[in-house]
Amino acid sequence: MLRSNSAFTMPRPRRVISPSIPLHLIQRGNNRAPCFQVQNDYLIYLDMLRECAFDAGCALHAYVLMSNHVHLLLSPDTADSASTMMQRLGQRYVQYFNRRHVRTGTLWEGRFRSSPILDERYFLICQRYIELNPVRANMVDTPADYPWSSYRTNAFGQESPLITPHPVYASLGRTLEIRRAAYRHLFSEVLSEELLDAVRRAGNSNRPLDLQQT
Repeated sequence: MLRSNSAFTMPRPRRVISPSIPLHLIQRGNNRAPCFQVQNDYLIYLDMLRECAFDAGCALHAYVLMSNHVHLLLSPDTADSASTMMQRLGQRYVQYFNRRHVRTGTLWEGRFRSSPILDERYFLICQRYIELNPVRANMVDTPADYPWSSYRTNAFGQESPLITPHPVYASLGRTLEIRRAAYRHLFSEVLSEELLDAVRRAGNSNRPLDLQQT
């Protein structure tokens, strides 16, 4: 007897999440629909993100909120921290969003995707990838022009209760001023298409970021 096509569907790779290993998380709006429509949506999401990250034991290092998807870079305290955070955050934000915009139903495209960064050499590449999203989308000329990312905090010290610097970021210099200047300088270097593709592939497939394959 012939089996249906669904029987041949390849399962999504199992998540690789380990305590203290940085994760690049991506969550998209369902059918690429907007998950942020007005300024207050961004503000509410960030406030909920701060609370849920703290409660679940996740240290957030970088983020960007695009109109129809979100990128986060964080270090979880436990193997379950990231999933716990995203579940609570997703549920709370959907409840707010549906009330605010008088809608029902799902907002997100299934579960979030994640890519562990097992080699610290790739950490800042991933962080730059995240904060450069609005530039690649031709929304702004520089990452500093976009208000809904962590760039202004990491590059200029804009106060934020969300961001915890990772040791790799701290290693950029002995003082805050030196670290921020060194971080800004990294953005003068263009990320090649090979690097961009490697980060995208890892994130979309729930696999570790491995730039050796580029």
